Amino acid sequence: MTLTRRSTLVALGASTALGGAVARAETPKTSPLRLWYRQPAKEWVEALPLGSGKLGAMVFGGVATERLQLNENTLWAGGPYDPANPEALAALPEIRRLIDAGEYAKATELADAKFMGTPKRQMSYQTIGDLKLDFPGLAEASDYVRDLDLDGAIATTTFSAGGVRHVREVIASAPDRVIAVRLTASRKGAITLNLGFASPLKSNPVASVEGQALVLAGVNDSQQRVPARLKFECRVEVRAKGGRVSGEGGRLSVTGADEVLLLVAAATSYRRYDDVSGDPTALNRAALARLADKSWAELLVDHQADHRSLFRRVDIDFGRTRADLLPTDERIKSSATTDDPSLAALYFQYGRYLLIACSRPGGQPANLQGVWNDKTSAPWESKYTININTEMNYWPAEPTNLPELVEPLIALVADLAQTGAKTARTMYGARGWVAHHNTDLWRATAPIDGAIYGVWPTGGAWLCKHVFDHYDYSRDAAYLARVYPLMKGSARFFLDTLVVDPKFGVLVTSPSLSPENDHGHGSSLAAGPTMDQAIIRDLFDNCLKAEAILGADAAFVAELKTARDKLAPYKIGKDGQLQEWQEDWDSKATDIHHRHVSHLYGLFPSDQISIDTTPKLAAAAKTTLVTRGDLSTGWAIAWRLNLWSRLGDGDHAHGILKLLLGPERTYPNMFDAHPPFQIDGNFGGTSGMTEMVLQSRNDRLYLLPALPSAWPTGRMTGLRARGAVDVDIRWAGGRLSEAVLTAKADGRHTVVHAGSTLDVTLKAGETARLILRGGVLTLAGHARGGSSRAS
Repeated sequence: MTLTRRSTLVALGASTALGGAVARAETPKTSPLRLWYRQPAKEWVEALPLGSGKLGAMVFGGVATERLQLNENTLWAGGPYDPANPEALAALPEIRRLIDAGEYAKATELADAKFMGTPKRQMSYQTIGDLKLDFPGLAEASDYVRDLDLDGAIATTTFSAGGVRHVREVIASAPDRVIAVRLTASRKGAITLNLGFASPLKSNPVASVEGQALVLAGVNDSQQRVPARLKFECRVEVRAKGGRVSGEGGRLSVTGADEVLLLVAAATSYRRYDDVSGDPTALNRAALARLADKSWAELLVDHQADHRSLFRRVDIDFGRTRADLLPTDERIKSSATTDDPSLAALYFQYGRYLLIACSRPGGQPANLQGVWNDKTSAPWESKYTININTEMNYWPAEPTNLPELVEPLIALVADLAQTGAKTARTMYGARGWVAHHNTDLWRATAPIDGAIYGVWPTGGAWLCKHVFDHYDYSRDAAYLARVYPLMKGSARFFLDTLVVDPKFGVLVTSPSLSPENDHGHGSSLAAGPTMDQAIIRDLFDNCLKAEAILGADAAFVAELKTARDKLAPYKIGKDGQLQEWQEDWDSKATDIHHRHVSHLYGLFPSDQISIDTTPKLAAAAKTTLVTRGDLSTGWAIAWRLNLWSRLGDGDHAHGILKLLLGPERTYPNMFDAHPPFQIDGNFGGTSGMTEMVLQSRNDRLYLLPALPSAWPTGRMTGLRARGAVDVDIRWAGGRLSEAVLTAKADGRHTVVHAGSTLDVTLKAGETARLILRGGVLTLAGHARGGSSRAS
């Protein structure tokens, strides 16, 4: 027999299992990639998240009762629907006239009456419910520990009870499309449990026993008068070694087993936003049938190989102190007053772990809560809020080397281009496509929630930045050719709908707003808010870049350039701030500390504003940030972290990071607290720390542009930059030790550090090593085809 890496690992896993539960190979308690706790979770935000992209589980780690709260990423309320409002087009000219006349309250009243989607709310992401594992006779436990190993993507609970050591392990396997639970004990015949479901869905799903499987089947909820159209099923297959398996009613029991393996499959009838004809039962049976001869050891090896192929691309170290020996919840509680740099590193990698767990090719994008939600009507419906939150979810994907995980977002944009074309025609009489500030599983694109929130037409355009960024980091022209029609369609919409501002003579959006901020004149509705102009400028510029690469449509290029040059420019207000609106209204806004900093889009995530290319605008952006303040909601703190990093102020950025990591904005399980939980803050935090160490903007790579004094020595390796180049960075004493560039495509890269600039030209596969000599960035080595020479 020839031993492969996989067969060797399987063999090792099997021998560990034979050696008993205590002999398992576990993450060392000092691992910097481990969340751990001394007690079970009582609240949902204390439970530990696992995800396969498609499936999600929150593991509570209970002793007498274990709770696995379950999600499947296509289980949403309602069914296919079209919210485009046929009354909107006739009302549009009057809404614009009222805005031009300064009658903002009247414009809002009319927009609420005639310009909102029907219905005015979208559908909620929903939970399947809980899989409950009751263990009769277990109550008191000692030596209790539960943990989540980020590198292995496994949640483990260990404890002793009645002289028996119990180990419970849970994984969510993307390659095998199941959640797997393994229960072991140090004494034979010590495992007895009862399995049942509890679901909050209004349809009262019915649980039944089929042989050695427990099955929950039902339908989703209707909402906003949109009928429930989805069928779903969750199927748990029980494999017991020793003992007896029996079932009665809606419960399955295992008595006196040596070891138990549970395989959880879940599916809905969703096929795409306009097709709900799938067969969830057939999907689940097929998934489990493929695993008929697969052992726990094989499941674990394949799962961890898949996860680590993504997770291990990036390594990070900010330094360590004794604080990282404490349980995670205790570290979070004391983070504001404790020197704990590895807590920031853990949060960074946790963000990457979460994105791997909730956004996989072929599935749905990460929503407001990723893939985890325990409610049928979630906060903000746990949908896709595309005026910042969905975009923030994907800020770390490209730079932290997880580009595959952007695929669901690009697929979402492709769907929106279809549904949004109907909205553009019906509500604006325009070509192309539009999406406003939210969407859901059914790809609704009309304004929702109320005019002061929803009449914002640039959500789809912002998403198009991610579509182009995916090219910019890979330089894959074939990909760009496939997706460019999405960008072009979005641009066509604005070419048709931009209007001339009668006061300033520039092209603006109208009606629109600066999310979700009241400008102090009776509404948030306005013409040409700064954010819109910046987003559209990026959209037009990226379309022009794509046209140059793919072969220009001369007429379209001319139209784009003409419109781009007439867009409203940035303005600096009387207080030295970057204006949020065309008028200097910032000091009159209802909330000068508003959580949204939408008009700073040009500073981040865009690079239209920077400290080295537009210093006056950067100074104005800084004035705005100082006025807004640092403390805000979780995701808003994370945005501020990225913005201060772009301003090159590492110590201020680190102070904001400390706010994000504190107990007011980070739950015990490290989920971000808006509050309540929104996952965007986690991803924004990971992005912000990346920006402190590496910035890829304005056609340059900036090394250590905002390094805080709190991280004097450290490293980040495996990062990615625009131009298809990987970057490793190491530093000591607050100074660059070395940077290594590895090209994935031919290109020239301008690298900047501490005022020193170096141009490096690389072909695909080549590597360059950069160091400081006398304060000057210098090429120290250049590898071609495996050979290396010093320069």
